[in-house]
Amino acid sequence: MGTEKLAHLLEENHVEVVHAGQFDHAGTFRERRLPRDSFIAWAREPQFANTIALWDSADTLFGSGPYLTEDVAIDVSSLRQYPFEPNASVVIAEFSGPTAEIMPRAVLRRQIERAKALGIEVRAAFEFEVLILDETAESLRTSQFAGLRPFAPDNKCWSGQTGANHGSFVAGLEAILRATDIAVFGVGGELGPGCFEATLGAEEPLKAADDAAFFRLATRAYARSLGKTASFMPYLGAGFPGIGGHISISLWDSATGLNLFSDTTGRTNATAQHFIGGLTHTVPQAFALCAHTVNAYRRFAPGSWAPKSVSWAEFTFTTAIRSVPSKHDSARLEFRLPGADCNPYLALALLLGAGLDGLEEKLPAPPASPDNGPDDIPEGGIRLPASLAEAAERLAESDHARRLFGDRFVTHFTKTCEVENASLARAVSSQEVKRYLEA
Repeated sequence: MGTEKLAHLLEENHVEVVHAGQFDHAGTFRERRLPRDSFIAWAREPQFANTIALWDSADTLFGSGPYLTEDVAIDVSSLRQYPFEPNASVVIAEFSGPTAEIMPRAVLRRQIERAKALGIEVRAAFEFEVLILDETAESLRTSQFAGLRPFAPDNKCWSGQTGANHGSFVAGLEAILRATDIAVFGVGGELGPGCFEATLGAEEPLKAADDAAFFRLATRAYARSLGKTASFMPYLGAGFPGIGGHISISLWDSATGLNLFSDTTGRTNATAQHFIGGLTHTVPQAFALCAHTVNAYRRFAPGSWAPKSVSWAEFTFTTAIRSVPSKHDSARLEFRLPGADCNPYLALALLLGAGLDGLEEKLPAPPASPDNGPDDIPEGGIRLPASLAEAAERLAESDHARRLFGDRFVTHFTKTCEVENASLARAVSSQEVKRYLEA
């Protein structure tokens, strides 16, 4: 779309301010806020600093240069409302030059294009748990992030009382999500103090990942507007539940419009099982794509609810892949390994890319393991990495992952994981001091 048509679109929708940017590897939206006329002038030759691909989650620069501005391409289809100031919109502008191939949204797009070449349309939806804390940015720093106080400390899983007690909070959150053009299926309470859950609506995969990324931005902003903090850390410590960012996916035949996972028997069909076979083959090698922080691996500690291998079963919540078979169009697979802090683009790229490999190579699924607990490793199963360091090492050594996601991306993302792991390698918690100081 030319700048004249873009200007007309913004004027037609009464947009006075545009936030243009893209999500980085840590899931942070890096943007420029521009009045409409300034945005249109910038959009004639749009550029952005490539340093955002070389920042860790603490905005510390790593890697070598050159550090400069690169061309970006404005994805007009990503334009959505920005309800945090009047008459504002937000749009994604992705690198289109040398940095493009290592950015998360581009990694996902390549898998989407691969599916289209196979005659497959994809539908995906994210489901996020979030912990709401009775903390401001100031109170967190005053307490040095210790003694965190949960909002709704008496919450119980799926409690109607929580819904009644905090109905205005839940309704307000849903309203701000819808005002950000995020497809919402439902919002409600979940397991543990301060825990809520949002199930997003099924969309084409790029929009689904955009929705997931903007969901976290909008939820954090909403919480801060109420003097609270929204946490997506997979594990905050004793007294808090582990929280996930599950992804549901279904495949559709482009020619017939039929759900490829549906089956007249109402059971998991051969197509879905081949997709599962691809996941069991690839995910242990490329697990870092859906667990890229040190904290993500706390959620997988022994005794936790999170599965420790790529197991599967029908309707079962203790497996990594929950198959939801159906005779009708609702048949889908749910990928339950990503934490709530996952990068939505990379987690979905891992799910889709691995599954497509399974379809193309007709890889068999392992036997279903409905009776296994989260800590049980099915016979023949591969244990998932126990730490970010191990996950980065597996990813770096995987020729399969390099073929699937690109050699340059794998090299770069491995480095981001190594840097993230090193940032906390010498950190000592108060629990660790308590355990060993006088031992």
